[in-house]
Amino acid sequence: MSTFTIFLFLIIVVAFLLIVVIMVQNPKGGGLSSSFGGGGSQQIGGVKKTTDFLDKSTWTLAGLMLVLILLSNVAINRGSSTMESKALDTESTAQPLPAPLPAAPATTPVTPTEEAAE
Repeated sequence: MSTFTIFLFLIIVVAFLLIVVIMVQNPKGGGLSSSFGGGGSQQIGGVKKTTDFLDKSTWTLAGLMLVLILLSNVAINRGSSTMESKALDTESTAQPLPAPLPAAPATTPVTPTEEAAE
């Protein structure tokens, strides 16, 4: 298994976890936060601590995803390092110019008055 495949798997897992954490949150205090401590102020863990945990989890997962994406770019297998762009190679892209077209035979233009006179 290549390094890129491992990074790809980790990015998918972090993306799934980030989706779950964001879906659990509710900006108005609903969601999972209200289930754990919305009924009273004497609850263990309280709404504030659950919201703080979800907020920190979101930022941590987002940062982790950014780092994994940047590291996966380094891990991409680019093949041999001797390959260069063929577009910049002037020797292989220089094609001979096509032969010029033969000139049209010289004819004298016929004016409409000459045609009518004949």
